[in-house]
Amino acid sequence: MADITQLERHLAGLGRVLLGYSGGVDSALLGVVGARTLGPKGFLAVMGISPSYPEAQRRQARDLACRFSIPSLEIETHELDDPRYASNPTNRCYFCKNELWLRLRPLAASRGFDTVIDGTNADDLGEHRPGARAADERGVRSPLAELGWTKPAVRGAARDLGIPIWDAPAQPCLASRIRYGLEVTPQRLKQVEEAEEFLRGVGVRGNLRVRHLGSLARIEVDGPGQDLLRQRWAEVARSLGGLGFLQVELDPAGYRRGGLLVLEGAA
Repeated sequence: MADITQLERHLAGLGRVLLGYSGGVDSALLGVVGARTLGPKGFLAVMGISPSYPEAQRRQARDLACRFSIPSLEIETHELDDPRYASNPTNRCYFCKNELWLRLRPLAASRGFDTVIDGTNADDLGEHRPGARAADERGVRSPLAELGWTKPAVRGAARDLGIPIWDAPAQPCLASRIRYGLEVTPQRLKQVEEAEEFLRGVGVRGNLRVRHLGSLARIEVDGPGQDLLRQRWAEVARSLGGLGFLQVELDPAGYRRGGLLVLEGAA
């Protein structure tokens, strides 16, 4: 079981802290504990807003900040202006995170914050996460990983603190759904966002990804969601077709982390 007091002590040793805040469970936990430990003058949670950040997640992050009195700020990021990001290589996340930290670092310095942190946990360290290199290069700290907190530990601590999204599925940025090598554009990001919003609206719960493969949308969803979508497939195909997809498929393998890396390996 995670020791919340341990996290409080760790954060208290970092001086004034600025958090790169997405509103997911990891950063939400840091936001709640950081605000409580360091107070409104010693802590700030900053969201980077761009077309790759889902509006539903933005609302969730705002609601959590309001509910738990987390000092927060929104700034625009412009990763889509970087052709290295837009070309969508397998290390795309590096350029996105580099853009974020290049904006947050000067902000922290101008406001007198001592440490910039992110929500990386110990389980993340063994995954394909090119963005971690950008954080390392910019001196961003990862308190959860430093303490060895795994995702289950984070969820348990969030549950104990009454954070309502403690068991919510992971929600990486919308660009993570677009097949590597296929240009990341605002239109494609919007297609993915609206497709997933529609599927949530018909009742899909748990893990969900609409993989953008160009003219084809491939839906990855957990088992119960597959049964639901099969029952409503005509409606699903029609709605996603209306978003511009010429073909829509339900992946029989279901949801799996790194689904696009699987496709990359098969290419």
